[in-house]
Amino acid sequence: MAHPLKHAESSARRFGGKAEDYLPIHNWFDESKAFFSDFRHRALRHHAEGIFLAEKLFGLVIVNSDGKQVPVRYLGEQHVREDLGRIPTAQDWLMQIKPQRWMYGQRLDEETPSTKEEVA
Repeated sequence: MAHPLKHAESSARRFGGKAEDYLPIHNWFDESKAFFSDFRHRALRHHAEGIFLAEKLFGLVIVNSDGKQVPVRYLGEQHVREDLGRIPTAQDWLMQIKPQRWMYGQRLDEETPSTKEEVA
């Protein structure tokens, strides 16, 4: 799905209430589009840990406009499955990163002792 509103409409069909009941949660999952506008934004929240983080932020359940309690985890799982077809782990995403030297904490502008001696 391309837009949080579509996810929210899907939630309303599945759990009752109105799309507006679910929009804050689905907006949160896709807020990372502000940093990276293609599919890679999903690496930040579209995984199991992101779903549990949503629970911490929004609570274990929300009450929709029909007065029904809906687990936030169910909404997160729905969102991620609709986008990816499954719920990956954060490790699934991170394992796809190609390591770069700077990621190891090495300063690129540091001179090694042997470089200093050669210059002198």
